Amino acid sequence: MLMKLVTDFMGWINKRLPVTDAWNKHVGQYPAPKNFNFWYFFGSLAMLVLVNQILTGIWLTMNYEPSAEGAFASIEYIMRDVDFGWLLRYMHSTGASAFFVVIYMHMMRALIYGSYQKPRELLWIFGMLIFLVLMAEAFMGYLLPWGNMSFWGAQVIISLFGAIPIIGDDLTLWIRGDYVISGATLNRFFALHVIAMPLVLVILVFLHILALHEVGSNNPEGIDIKKPKGSVKPEELSKFTFHKQYSDKYDIVDAVPFHPYYTVKDIMGVAVFLFLFCWVMFFAPEGGGYFIEAPNFTPANGLKTPEHIAPVWYFGPFYTILRVVPDKLLGAVAMFGAIVMLFALPWFDRGTVKSIRYRSKLHLANLIQFALCFVVLGALGTMPATPIANLIGIIASFGYFGFFIALWFYSKNENTKPVPDRIAD
Repeated sequence: MLMKLVTDFMGWINKRLPVTDAWNKHVGQYPAPKNFNFWYFFGSLAMLVLVNQILTGIWLTMNYEPSAEGAFASIEYIMRDVDFGWLLRYMHSTGASAFFVVIYMHMMRALIYGSYQKPRELLWIFGMLIFLVLMAEAFMGYLLPWGNMSFWGAQVIISLFGAIPIIGDDLTLWIRGDYVISGATLNRFFALHVIAMPLVLVILVFLHILALHEVGSNNPEGIDIKKPKGSVKPEELSKFTFHKQYSDKYDIVDAVPFHPYYTVKDIMGVAVFLFLFCWVMFFAPEGGGYFIEAPNFTPANGLKTPEHIAPVWYFGPFYTILRVVPDKLLGAVAMFGAIVMLFALPWFDRGTVKSIRYRSKLHLANLIQFALCFVVLGALGTMPATPIANLIGIIASFGYFGFFIALWFYSKNENTKPVPDRIAD
């Protein structure tokens, strides 16, 4: 009786909104390569962290006062007097760093297996737009606690726009909403952080998933599991049932339905992630001063500059590139150029082989040096500027930009290994 009621209810829903068809298309009967590995956990983990940030953010705003006079006091109130307010705040602050960890790992996976290459260029662009919006969201949220490091960090970053010729001063004034960082700045950052940016972020994530399911998921072999219709013998086709949108247009091989095969796999990844996340949240929420800096435990003070003004760790690579260039304008150009080059990566790589498994040793070496340079730049961004640090930063910056330039030259005629037609069992 109960099953009949459920069936009838779902039938009523589906006549008005095809939720079952949407579920089958994007989850239950979505063909996923059968050889996903560790690197493919991070996409689903990014979704998990996004949900965490939205939900905890909603509850935090209920007790937050977006004003220069009340912001810091409201944070203290949340931490001390709101039931489980401390937990919500630490879930949110730890989640911000966790978001960038999984995003950086997700991007690294794309670099390793060539997930940005044809036909996934638009998928990569959407992903980079998510990354860009996420950085803007994090920067605006960083000011909201109105701690002293938040105040001075925002002062430094916003002042960069003043280096733009002609419009720089007016643009800086417009961003701040005042001649100095003030309650007006805090209020507009609050509006952008809790309304505008999350809306844009959710839309971009939706488009990212739609683009992914249109072109199909890449895999560690870099082999397409969707073959031209009629090109595969019937006995070699996948034995699973896939949504007609995929099976009517393609011969699908070496694939399994995303659910339950990868939903179960992702649950294991979620369990490990939550263990690490909770350990940090309960035992080291400050992250050694990298997640929440010591100066942010004191209210913003325009007359008291922190000994060392440093961005949050996830901005470190780009801040270092900015800092090692002596000229302010050229430094800002280099910093934004570093992000633009990531956007243009599909066009820097002129090769046809996707996976690192079948590409040349030169590409492997280039990718390794890029990853090392990125980590070094990130570490330097959290340290005080010294002559030695700046020298290392210059070298690492050359390595960062050199990755793209070298890729452009060698990828066209790269000495690659033969790529198999099918994914091995």
